[in-house]
Amino acid sequence: MKEAFGFAPSWHLWLRYSTFLVLYPTGISSEVGLIYFALPYIKASEKYCFRMPNKWNFSFDYFYAAILALGIYVPGLDIVAGSPHLYNYMLGQRKRALSKSKKE
Repeated sequence: MKEAFGFAPSWHLWLRYSTFLVLYPTGISSEVGLIYFALPYIKASEKYCFRMPNKWNFSFDYFYAAILALGIYVPGLDIVAGSPHLYNYMLGQRKRALSKSKKE
């Protein structure tokens, strides 16, 4: 709105920097829940699994990859998704942006 009209209402700025407070944990919880509930189907179907022998001499089990993905979501091991780090970063960004708007 600021680029198009030259101004942005204060509620728009607040909404931009506050919706992640609810949406980010909801998204992560949904991803973890969906992976967890899909595990029995993944194991039974063996979809996306590559078994040896094959021309690449490579084996991949999607079931164990999904379990690894669940382990990555544990806050202490969250290197890839970085949920605690990203959440704290966004809290800092929110604080900076909303305090800057009060000064203006």
